[in-house]
Order: sequence, then C-alpha cells, then structure tokens
Amino acid sequence: MRARVRAIALAAALLAAAGCDGGNGTATEAPAGPSAVVFHAGENPERLSDWGVLPVAGGRLTLAGGVVPYDLATPLFTDHAGKLRTIWMPAGTSARYDAAATFDFPVGTVITKTFYYPRAGAEDGLVAPGDRTAGQGGAGQGGFGLDLSRVRLIETRVLVRRESGWAALPYLWDADQKDARLHRTGAVIPLTLAREDGSRERFAYVMPNANQCAGCHVDNLASRAFQPIGPKARHLNVDFDYPGGRENQLRHLAAAGYLTGAPEPAAAPRNADWRDTAQPLEARARAYLDINCGHCHNPAGAAKTSGLHLGAEVTDARELGFCKPPVAAGQGTGGHRFDIVPGRPHESILVYRLASVKPGAMMPELGRTLAHDQGVALIRDWVAAMAGRCD
Repeated sequence: MRARVRAIALAAALLAAAGCDGGNGTATEAPAGPSAVVFHAGENPERLSDWGVLPVAGGRLTLAGGVVPYDLATPLFTDHAGKLRTIWMPAGTSARYDAAATFDFPVGTVITKTFYYPRAGAEDGLVAPGDRTAGQGGAGQGGFGLDLSRVRLIETRVLVRRESGWAALPYLWDADQKDARLHRTGAVIPLTLAREDGSRERFAYVMPNANQCAGCHVDNLASRAFQPIGPKARHLNVDFDYPGGRENQLRHLAAAGYLTGAPEPAAAPRNADWRDTAQPLEARARAYLDINCGHCHNPAGAAKTSGLHLGAEVTDARELGFCKPPVAAGQGTGGHRFDIVPGRPHESILVYRLASVKPGAMMPELGRTLAHDQGVALIRDWVAAMAGRCD
C-alpha cells in the first residue's frame, strides 16, 4: 500500500450523513490534524463545523486529518446530486468486517455524505448533473475536497455511532457556503437542472427531515436497528483514486487500521458498476436495484409485505418480481398485472414505478423528485432481455 489513510487524509486536507439523540454529552477529539475531528457523544451541534470533519478553507470544502473519502460501486440516485462520502473513527479503533451486512463500526465513528451540484452558470439555482463524478470526492474539481466557486453545496448528512446506536443529523448549507446548520425539519430547495443536451428542467431538491432518515436506514423492522446503507463489502470492494494512487478500498481501510477481518478483495463480494457497459447487463441491473431499493425491499424491511425483494442476495425469480402480482401497490401498479413481465418492460410495474414521478406511484418514495432516465433505461433493457412469459 502506498500510504496510510491518516497521512493520506492529511494530504487531502492540505490539497485543497432511528432518530436523533438529545441532551448534553462529552466530546472526544481526534489526534492532531489541520482541523481536529470532534466526536459528540450526546450533544447535537448546531453547526457542521463543530464536528471538524469537513472544514471550509481557502474557498474549498476540505477533509480533516484522519477523514477517509470513499465511493460505492453503484451509488444511490438522488436527483443527479454529486456526493462526497467520508468515514472517521477515533484513534485505535476499527470496524469489523461483515461479508453481507453493514460493517460493525465502533462507538465514535462519524460518517458524512455531502450532496452538491456543479454550478452551471452565474444564474442562481442553475446547476448541472453532479452524478458524473459522484463519490469521487470532487476529483473533477481539482482533487479531494470541493472547489466552492464551481459547486453548490446543498446538505451534509452526519451519521454518528454512539453508545445508544446510530444517530442521524441533517445539516443544510448556508447561502454563503461557509457552514451548514442542523435542520431537523427538512427543506425544499428550488433548482434548475441544465442538462447536457442544452435543455433545462426545474425541480425541487427535497432534504428529508430527521425522522424520515429511518425510512431508509432501518432495514429490519423487528429490531428497529438504524444502520448506514453504503459501507458494506459489496459496495466498497472497488478501486478508489486516493492522493497516493489508485487502490482497492477494502485493502486501503484494512491497512490503515480502520477495518479488521477483511479478506483479500478477490474473496469478498462485489457489486457491479451500473455505468460500466463492459459488465453483464444483469449484474449492473441487480446492483442498481440493490442500492436503490434493497434496503426497503427485503424480507425484514419496510417493504417486506410487498413480497418483492431486490437485495443482492436474492436468487428466487418470484421474489425478484418475475410474474409476481402486486400485493398492496394501489395506484402504483399503473394498471399493470405483474411486477416484472419478461421481455415486456412496458407492462412491468417495476419499470413503471421507477419511471414515475407521481406521489403514491414513484419508487423510491424518498430521495428523488426526478426520474433517473439512465437508471430506468438500464432496468428496461434488463427486463426486455428476459426470456419467458407470464400465463
């Protein structure tokens, strides 16, 4: 390995996110760095800067010492927003590897996800799709961190692992882009998307309120356990462009002391990159459904009563929706009879709901107001390529 994560995160900073706990608690600071991270064990700071994870300096959003950026093999779609993802853990602690579930992170872990859009011009609210560089820490913006003259920060979601479990804290960025404020009630931000073909589309970016976080992050209704979604082996088992060079994320985290028990990447599960047309169509489609739908559509999740299970581990065709009639979809069926009709995407409820922007019909229900045309096209192609028929 070319460099240790703590040194890498320091270089990155110099170069350049259940419910919510209340009350007062102690704070534990990280070892020395350009902006020391603070673990708030019970207090919920009003300002994002009080965490010290993502300091703003020199017109850039940067990474503090010990803060590690990461990416997902296939990211969740959120109205074309770019996402800068980070993990920090207290010195001497590490997460325990799990081949299927979210890693077991130690108390004190702080995970952030910052949503942003590239600015598309001087016009206020005019933005460009940011998902072309999503998860790369703004690599297209001149290295780790984000050049604030070129991007508009929208929100940063903080997930913090406390003694009582995970807490979710949503922070809305101020207009001057110098800090973000705790915003439990959510927000609606009017924006205009400037597409590559020259067209413009007005939309409302919806920042969820603190209570809505559980809608996605509680993947087991029986235990009510709140969990991060992205930090799983299959999502992280890909290469990442660190300042010290390109390296597999699992190997990088293990060598840094942030992950224990991980096998070599070749022996770990790996989701496909939905954008990589060199990979099999089915693998790309399943990876897309896994990250966008699987946290609810699983046998223990919020959508368990639907009988439609879309996680990466599902192998039963009926559970995946093949010729399966809907259970309680209501208007979400679009008048269609089956979740998936092989060879006939235009007759499949799954494709209809992914393409819809109508309340009560669109899926996922949270996290988007726009249809993801490229993602819908992928699922449509997957269904179109299926053999068989529904009698």
